[in-house]
Amino acid sequence: MRALTWQGKRSVSVEDVPDPRIEQATDAVIRITSTAICGSDLHLYELFGPFLAKGDVLGHESMGIVEEVGSAVTRLAPGDRVVIPFVIACGDCFMCARGLTSQCETTQNVEQGTGATLYGYTSLYGSVPGGQAERLRVPLADFNATKVGHELPDDRYLFLSDILPTAWQGVQYAAVPEGGTLAVLGLGPVGQFAARIGRHLGHRVIGVDPVPERRAMAERHGIEVLDMEDATSALRDRTDGRGPDAVVDAVGMEAHGAPAAAAAQAVVGVLPDALARPMMQQGGLDRLTALMTAFDAVRRGGTVSISGVYAGTADPVPMMTLFDKQVAIRMGQCNVQSWRDALLPLVEDPADPLGVEDLVTHRVPLDRAPEMYETFQKKDDGCIKVVLEP
Repeated sequence: MRALTWQGKRSVSVEDVPDPRIEQATDAVIRITSTAICGSDLHLYELFGPFLAKGDVLGHESMGIVEEVGSAVTRLAPGDRVVIPFVIACGDCFMCARGLTSQCETTQNVEQGTGATLYGYTSLYGSVPGGQAERLRVPLADFNATKVGHELPDDRYLFLSDILPTAWQGVQYAAVPEGGTLAVLGLGPVGQFAARIGRHLGHRVIGVDPVPERRAMAERHGIEVLDMEDATSALRDRTDGRGPDAVVDAVGMEAHGAPAAAAAQAVVGVLPDALARPMMQQGGLDRLTALMTAFDAVRRGGTVSISGVYAGTADPVPMMTLFDKQVAIRMGQCNVQSWRDALLPLVEDPADPLGVEDLVTHRVPLDRAPEMYETFQKKDDGCIKVVLEP
């Protein structure tokens, strides 16, 4: 089959790779109909090379049609249409029983000190082939594949794989009080949905992003918008001088700015893997521009919810400020399966209240994935969300 593979820093290519097959009785194999490029994939494109091997298949936002199931699979059959959460979990362990599927003890990568296994996301998370491909093996398929109908277009369902539940969890963790104001830093795909979810739940939402096209998309959904420049002062000006009640950081470790951290990341990126891995695991730095803005802007006694991915182990954190302001912080990998029941009725609602059909800016064949990685990373051509169609 054809699949998008990692070849090196800022280098991916579509290659012929072996077809996936049933390896365990609980597996299924699906034919991919739509798969997306996630902002987290850009971390692989730019930063996480020391934990990747040449030829690794990328991608963790996928849906398609079941082609084959293992002998122990009881809830799926060939022909079913399914969305695949990016987290691989068992549904039965201590963590899954508490809704923490991203910490699943069955697929947890204990030797790496990390949580549940993820599709297409480095040796830190299991090195499982991803879904930017023509086909995908789905482990523990009864729990992990979300069966959906055949009537609505893929765009109604595809984002249940990652960015929609990630945004939902981010807003839930933000704990915005009734009548409160939520600021969303970063209006990429997760930020777009976080802002819309906040509005859907009745909150006032202010979105912050330096890219005009992203601000314009958010405005279509009733979001107040600001440029990133001097965002803290602007947010306070709009909230009686206090700052918003809660802030969702939907940017993460590759924020614009922070030249020192960017230089450190660049140095690690050219080191041999044997040197780069321990450096990233023990002394990694993130670009903290967005996170520091969140800490600075949130009102005293407010909440910062972190949805953007961070990977640094030596990041400076302003503990005095956080303690003095009494800031609550929630974060973590999304527990995708735990939010399915809340989100499925919203994506199937004819009114499309979260605007899932107004996010994709680029839809291309799988063979064009390499150029779209570059376009998405550079935010060229108004690129906000890319869907690949194998």
